[in-house]
Amino acid sequence: DPSAPITLRARKFITNRLLSRRQFILDVLHPSRPNVSKEELAEKLATMYKTEKARVVLFGFRTQFGGGKSTGFALIYDDEASQKKFEPKHRLVRKGLQPKVEKPSRKLRHERKNRAKKFRGTKKVKAAEPPKKGK
Repeated sequence: DPSAPITLRARKFITNRLLSRRQFILDVLHPSRPNVSKEELAEKLATMYKTEKARVVLFGFRTQFGGGKSTGFALIYDDEASQKKFEPKHRLVRKGLQPKVEKPSRKLRHERKNRAKKFRGTKKVKAAEPPKKGK
């Protein structure tokens, strides 16, 4: 049931002044529920450490075999500027602090590259475009 109590334990707590954040391993004890969402954990940590929810970054959670306990990593940034400076792009996208870069699929990129390999010079650009279906 979603209202069941959970216990949060911080291990290996470090105040990282170089990256202007607090970082720790988070143990979540949830005996009567399958798992806890990162959203809910972020809210709980924000109130625990008196910060806003947007500064809390959670990742790498694994539920222990048999359930009841999950372990992951938590970072709490001092401000948005340092978060944007030091967080990897994919986690910023997850947080909604940066737009997702839309690029063609991996297969399409490889096909385009291989088509271009058959030509030299300025013809390479033309080769990169998909072949015409007319003939």
